[in-house]
Amino acid sequence: MWGPLCPQPRFEAEFSEILLCKNELHETLNNLSHWMKDEHVDKNTATRLDSAFIRKDPYGVVLIIAPWNYPINLVLVPLIGAIAAGNCVIVKPSEMTKNSEMLVAEVLPNYLDKDCFAIVTASAQETTRLLENKFDYIFYTGSPSVGRIIMTAAAKHLTPVTLELGGKNPCYVSDTCDVQIVARRVAWGRFFNAGQTCIAPDYVLCSVAMQEKLLVALSKVVNDFYGSNPQESPNFGRIVGDKQFQRLQEMLCSGQVVIGGETDEAQRYVAPTVLADVQPSDPIMQEEIFGPILPIITVANVDEAIDFINSRERPLVVYAFSSNSKVPQPP
Repeated sequence: MWGPLCPQPRFEAEFSEILLCKNELHETLNNLSHWMKDEHVDKNTATRLDSAFIRKDPYGVVLIIAPWNYPINLVLVPLIGAIAAGNCVIVKPSEMTKNSEMLVAEVLPNYLDKDCFAIVTASAQETTRLLENKFDYIFYTGSPSVGRIIMTAAAKHLTPVTLELGGKNPCYVSDTCDVQIVARRVAWGRFFNAGQTCIAPDYVLCSVAMQEKLLVALSKVVNDFYGSNPQESPNFGRIVGDKQFQRLQEMLCSGQVVIGGETDEAQRYVAPTVLADVQPSDPIMQEEIFGPILPIITVANVDEAIDFINSRERPLVVYAFSSNSKVPQPP
């Protein structure tokens, strides 16, 4: 299962794909009886003589469309919730991760009731046709472009949806923080699963002085995590496909490569890379990176960082590091 072309190292896969799913299952089993109870609500004058409560009913038939970056976790976690809520479920794994798709298609039917569960293995074109059917709920994790297609299809049937989409997540680093701690946390978040995580820090905002300190600290952390040659490290992953590799390789022209920058097309390897002095107009700042590349943009202060973040599309996550507790707080 693990090898030179496996996107994830063994430890990362065991943690993100197995342990987190087990925790989700245990959490659901431990709390399901409580979640199922009716919730009594306050009554107004018009309903004072009535019995007022909220009862949770299943939606019906739920479609789960999973992505390729965590192809087991992002199948099982929503599946656990959908089944626990009493729904029938159709799961469409990602066609880009063939081994995981095959594993899900072969193993899950052995343990789940075939009358209320089905696996659909389909191409992108076939999935578009699948969306022509009426579902009672659609749960999708993936890119905003596909999310728009799914929402358009769902709107024809007034089907409710959950869309967990990507975004460029900023990470503000103030001059007062512990740069060693920041470097370890940012590097772990950015380079875990070779950066193919929707909530990973996408770029850093900091002062010119902090950029210099952070570059030194990040260089040391990358060496601590992955050794002098990350390509030989068993702890550093690979890019999932050729198209994604080419896209990331084109992004390396932005700013100045200070750490990493090496690539190997045969292995779909992109080194843990840090780019300094990146400009907002650079190609790498025009879309979610979804790879092991961390650009740094310099700002004068936290107010300029906030203005920069607010001028762009809303991210999934905003990270802030500071020794001043007031800095991370929203205005």
